[in-house]
Amino acid sequence: MVSEGWGLLAAILVAIGFIIISGSRFGWHPFFSLLAATLGLGVAIGLSLPELLSAVRSGFGDLLGAVGLLIVLGAIIGVALERSGAATRIAGVLLGGGRVFRGRGPGSKPGWRLTVVGAVVSVPVFCDSGYIILAGLLPALAARSGKPVAVLALSLAGGLYLTHTLMPPTPGPLAAAANLGATESVGTIMLLALIVVVPVIVVVYKAAAYLGANVMASPPLPESAVAPAEPPALWLSLLPLVVPVGLIAVGVDPLISLILGAGASLYLLRSGGRSQLIGEALGLAGPILVITGMGGAFGAVLKASSLAADLTAYFAGRAVPGAGLLLLGFALAAVLKTAQGSSTGALVIASSILYPLLPLAGLDTPVELALTTLAIGAGAMTVSHANDSYFWVVTRFAGIEVADAYRSYTVLTGVMGISSLVMVLLLYFVLA
Repeated sequence: MVSEGWGLLAAILVAIGFIIISGSRFGWHPFFSLLAATLGLGVAIGLSLPELLSAVRSGFGDLLGAVGLLIVLGAIIGVALERSGAATRIAGVLLGGGRVFRGRGPGSKPGWRLTVVGAVVSVPVFCDSGYIILAGLLPALAARSGKPVAVLALSLAGGLYLTHTLMPPTPGPLAAAANLGATESVGTIMLLALIVVVPVIVVVYKAAAYLGANVMASPPLPESAVAPAEPPALWLSLLPLVVPVGLIAVGVDPLISLILGAGASLYLLRSGGRSQLIGEALGLAGPILVITGMGGAFGAVLKASSLAADLTAYFAGRAVPGAGLLLLGFALAAVLKTAQGSSTGALVIASSILYPLLPLAGLDTPVELALTTLAIGAGAMTVSHANDSYFWVVTRFAGIEVADAYRSYTVLTGVMGISSLVMVLLLYFVLA
């Protein structure tokens, strides 16, 4: 058994490698890959059977309790947008009307527009919820623009993911700031995050176009989802999107917001068929729910290990330069993110580990604390793969196969994290 130290780290890396290889090379269903890896890791780190089963149950149930209903309600909104023709109506506006067909105007770059929209929406909204809400637009946007669905899916996913880990008031960056004693520096964090985000948005757009060009994506919308001859009015089409996003932005509970958004989406169906639509949405959401729950179980086993304590003990008392500490924060968050899947969890744990080391590098000004928070945030997006619920939300709602997702979306998140770190380091050398 490897309950601590380098043995524990090796066991985690083996478990992650097993999840990736069993799915991409041997074709295992993601649920069984995650289940086998979770149980194997629990045994390897020395958890007793009752402890292991308790961790699996709590991790599975806690994560589904947090996002399960959001996924179902988001699926209802997405199917309703497609069935009613509202997605087509909104796509026309996003693409600048007919100008796309002449190659001019904002409509000629739908990937760019989706990246920017995603980055803005994800400031007040969790990226999972934002993607669920907006993914219903992808088929209509692709059909109208002629761009591959995968390119648009990656553009949207990257834009949402970027600000999710960097920009307050998203909970992860706020919690990291609090752990680092930077609560009074939130305004500085937001300003510097904006400076980091703007150039990285360009990277996301370019990388998504390159990585998604040869990837097949078939969003799992029902074949019966044929737009009517006369789609709903624009204001009605936007209502299922504006209602939940707006309410969440002003602090309303996401569950309540999405319930109201789902209600507004059902209103789009003039000719009935609401019960059938809900059934189709449940069929779409089901596979996502079980895989998401297993990702939570894997994370719970990690939390039951001594990983955080081991890292704290190893780095305590070691003097490091400021830039070195930023790199350390990035690396800690990247290891935690890759190991346990949650960006928010990686931000919270890495910032807790790093806080005692701040005096060793003399990082105490608002700018330095803000940059430390952003370095950890950059690590917390590096990388998203099979144990991340957002990975499954993106792949399932976009209809991208797991193997293709590893070589496109997972690579994209790595490029995003490294690009964000480079920007943070540049700001540190200029401002600190």
